[in-house]
Amino acid sequence: MKLRSGLSLLGLAACRAASALGQDPSSSLPPANPALPDLSFSLLRLGGALALVLAAFLGGAWLFRNWQRLVVQRGQASKLSVLEVRPLGQRHALYVVGYEQQRLLLAASPAGVTLVSHLPAAAANGPNPAPAPASFVEALKAVRHRS
Repeated sequence: MKLRSGLSLLGLAACRAASALGQDPSSSLPPANPALPDLSFSLLRLGGALALVLAAFLGGAWLFRNWQRLVVQRGQASKLSVLEVRPLGQRHALYVVGYEQQRLLLAASPAGVTLVSHLPAAAANGPNPAPAPASFVEALKAVRHRS
């Protein structure tokens, strides 16, 4: 606080000394810059920079979320697929999983994943084999009766 009041007293003394000599106290200050940039050009630059930063951010977020899709399209098609899912209640489900021509019946629960049965091999023409039961429920009943 003392420093601030001392500086203001010093400035006041300099103004009085300049006025005693007959000079304008503001003449010792450098002139204001008369060539300031146009406000509309500055706002345009600011808006362009903001748009560039936002575009870079959104592009990076999109790449982060979709990079796997881009990589899979360039590589081989996945051999592993979930053919069908049946929920059995809270956090329990049965899955028919295919890998190449093999099909597996898996049970998933909070305790883990268990292999229930190997299902008949898939036909070479499509995912469903010729001698397979008509529905998932019939296949499950057939597996339960075998046990």
